[in-house]
Amino acid sequence: MVPILLFIVILFFLDLYIYQAVKTVTADLKPATRQIVTILYWIVSAATLFTIMAMPWLRNQPSSPALRMYPIAIMLGILIAKLLSVSFFVVDDLRRAIQWVYQYFSSPASPAGVVAKSGEAISRSTFLSWLGLGVGGSIFGTLLYGFKNQYNYQVREVKMVFKNLPAAFRGLKIAHISDIHSGSFMDKAEVLKGIETINNLSPDVILFTGDLVNDRALEMEPYTGIFSQLSAPMGVYSTLGNHDYGDYAQWNSKEEKEQNLEKLKQTHALMGWKLLMDESVLLEKNGEKIGLIGVQNISGKASFHSYGNLEKAYRDSASMPFKILMSHDPSHWDAAVRKQYPDIDLTLSGHTHGMQFGVELPWFKWSPVQWMYRQWAGLYEEGEQKLYVNRGFGFIGYPGRVGILPEITLIELA
Repeated sequence: MVPILLFIVILFFLDLYIYQAVKTVTADLKPATRQIVTILYWIVSAATLFTIMAMPWLRNQPSSPALRMYPIAIMLGILIAKLLSVSFFVVDDLRRAIQWVYQYFSSPASPAGVVAKSGEAISRSTFLSWLGLGVGGSIFGTLLYGFKNQYNYQVREVKMVFKNLPAAFRGLKIAHISDIHSGSFMDKAEVLKGIETINNLSPDVILFTGDLVNDRALEMEPYTGIFSQLSAPMGVYSTLGNHDYGDYAQWNSKEEKEQNLEKLKQTHALMGWKLLMDESVLLEKNGEKIGLIGVQNISGKASFHSYGNLEKAYRDSASMPFKILMSHDPSHWDAAVRKQYPDIDLTLSGHTHGMQFGVELPWFKWSPVQWMYRQWAGLYEEGEQKLYVNRGFGFIGYPGRVGILPEITLIELA
């Protein structure tokens, strides 16, 4: 109860602080117009607070994803915009404080009972107030624009060269997808286009690296028929991600949570996918073999649960000349794979989504998620080992993407 009350107090003073800038930029408007702006500002502020407080309840409602996600995303977008705006207002207030102190100590002393000019209030900067509100508003507008990128699938073709790859596997095409998060989908037709795009690439094998759902297996029921259409000559293989275990949902009992996971495993089988639960399979072509290893979620971050056992999964592929590991969380690569299994040639991961927000240019790549994950999108290499982090097929939380678009990766081994 105390943390909630503290949050309400902080948010109220944040809104009060921003309102001072709103008053500055509307000072020249007619009184009736200023009153309308004031009323709208506090209505939006109250709605933001209410929605944020209701997030745990909204997240567990069985209503449509749109009714759950859009209000939360819009209100969080407003909060983010306000926090960015505040940074400019703080700069302005620091300027005012420095100017006041300078004038106070540099002005001659005033006679008793007379207020010196140096003690007069220094007005806010209209420019910085407009700039802060403009930056915050632009960020909010950008987040609204990102709603249209939910299903804007980008095919990224990556050619990887390995010295020890058996000759029969040179030219092998792998379609790599990750983080479907079916509980967030709202348009079956658009999802189907994504599946058709994968099949049209004619991959030899399809690999999915976890997070089929947000929390519950039933989220896949409307989409099982669509994802079962994925097809490749060597098969479709999958692993579990952190969201697949139901750790972020409320359950009536431990048994209910376990039943949910079992149902999710059955869903993989129903779609014709081979779910690798800390195990290996051998892929064979023209008499030569490589190892495909799949582990349950293993994280190098203490904030995420680890369920997998790479030692167990590795055993049946230990003698293979070339090995591919499917591990949902890319932090596993630095934490254990590179150190303990230097003969795992290629690791495929997802998990980060590129935070669904960032900038990607041919010469520059940035996202806030890089402050948490060293490897967060694309190809990484250390010595002879490679890691590829897929940006995610779906989305969660924020129902859109800005800069970091949903990805279908086509990897060619050479």
